[in-house]
Amino acid sequence: MILGGGNSLRGPARRARVREAPDTMEAMRKTRILAILGCCLFAAGAFLWAQARKPYLWEMTVTQTWQQGPFPAGANSPFSSPITHTNQVCLTQEQIDKYGAPVPQSRGCQVTNIVKKADGMTADMECTGAMSGKGTLESSWIDDSHAKGKVHFIGSIQAGPNPKTIEFTAESTSVFKSADCGNVKPLSAPTPNK
Repeated sequence: MILGGGNSLRGPARRARVREAPDTMEAMRKTRILAILGCCLFAAGAFLWAQARKPYLWEMTVTQTWQQGPFPAGANSPFSSPITHTNQVCLTQEQIDKYGAPVPQSRGCQVTNIVKKADGMTADMECTGAMSGKGTLESSWIDDSHAKGKVHFIGSIQAGPNPKTIEFTAESTSVFKSADCGNVKPLSAPTPNK
């Protein structure tokens, strides 16, 4: 019943109230449809975002710049100028799902405070062993076939009998190459530790 129990509208007032009911019901139906459509679009967007991140063979170029190398300033050292190298990396779907983007692969390091975003991720990294210290990392997708990343690390490295203080920044660009890793084996990514 449209009218409440104690309501005693009669005549023109009642006819006006009854005419309102179909308009209200139509508005509620449209709102429900829009809400359901919105949820479906959100789910489809999340699904497409996950599908757009391609696993398998990527080519990663990393340029590492040392703000403080393990050798004294002025010494003839490979750490005095930026070092660039390119490697092929097999990125697994599990790594994409876990991190949301390509992350550096370093033994003895743990990734913490992972924050996944629509276009990448940020995290902290802590390393122990011959190289120990802390760093921040960020990685983002430019599109489904290109990514970029950055690591800033401060710590120490065992160089001779005493550890030496180090600080470096490594910036990377990654390009999708193939849906088949071929002979390139997936490397272990840093251990996530929330």
